[in-house]
Amino acid sequence: RVRSVRHEGRFSWKGTDAADTEMVYTNSQGSCVDHMVRRFRIVLINRPKSVGVGIIVLLTMLFYTATNTPVVPSSTSTRIDVSVPSIPKPPIANKGLARSNGGGNIYDDRFDAVTRDERYKSVGMKGATLWFTGFSGSGKSTIGKELEKVLIKEYRKHAYRLDGDNLRFGLNNDLGFSKEDRTENVRRVGEVAKLFAASGVIVVASLISPYRASRDQVRKIHEEVGLQFIEVFVDVPIDAAAKRDPKGLYKKAKEGKLKGFTGIDAPYEAPLNPEIRLPSHQMTLEEEVRVLVQFLASRGILT
Repeated sequence: RVRSVRHEGRFSWKGTDAADTEMVYTNSQGSCVDHMVRRFRIVLINRPKSVGVGIIVLLTMLFYTATNTPVVPSSTSTRIDVSVPSIPKPPIANKGLARSNGGGNIYDDRFDAVTRDERYKSVGMKGATLWFTGFSGSGKSTIGKELEKVLIKEYRKHAYRLDGDNLRFGLNNDLGFSKEDRTENVRRVGEVAKLFAASGVIVVASLISPYRASRDQVRKIHEEVGLQFIEVFVDVPIDAAAKRDPKGLYKKAKEGKLKGFTGIDAPYEAPLNPEIRLPSHQMTLEEEVRVLVQFLASRGILT
């Protein structure tokens, strides 16, 4: 037997299933032993899951075989069959919901390592989405800002406002005001709101969101995963909203300078059964916020 091995020559990876090498044997003093050159061809009889695993197994088996077998001069290769043990993967929870897109490069990984209750406990609160809908100028953003301030400063709750106008500068800056773009605008914001709510944030989303089907879809994706969705209809007549006209948009729309404006030449479908209805033209801001806070408390969101 030989006490040490020195690798010379070549090592090549052939089709991920075989390797060739030549080993030159030396004695304990390090001088080369005449004619003690041994050739090996190691063959994997089952393929590993990764090339890296295969290489490690081959090198390990090669070294073990070379250092633990008698040296016999030979001009031919010695074949060594190696079987790579398979390592079982951990089971995927609820595998039935796992899916991929047509190209196979997107995997639906919606199963968290922690439960929602554990997540809520870690932040000390429960998440929910309040979805404010109504005409432009109805007061959605004004109410949303005040509610966010009260929740954070007075109730010490983590709240975040998603305002339709502001989102069009970033997330939705590629969208216009066609029916299709308005629908996509609501869809994107709804998905973001769902993620925020799932993380334990009280989301205050303020969008005109004129189409009932779009709002119902946002409700659906929340309720499908057990999240609270609270539709808040800021119920102000179009005449009252146009009279306010804080941005001058109604004036432009009536003059024909602004096309596709909700309530003028584009439709608005009012909610049929909103959780909260705020006729803001008949209420003060303090009254509106009080109604919202009381509703959140009744749902256990502020506890």
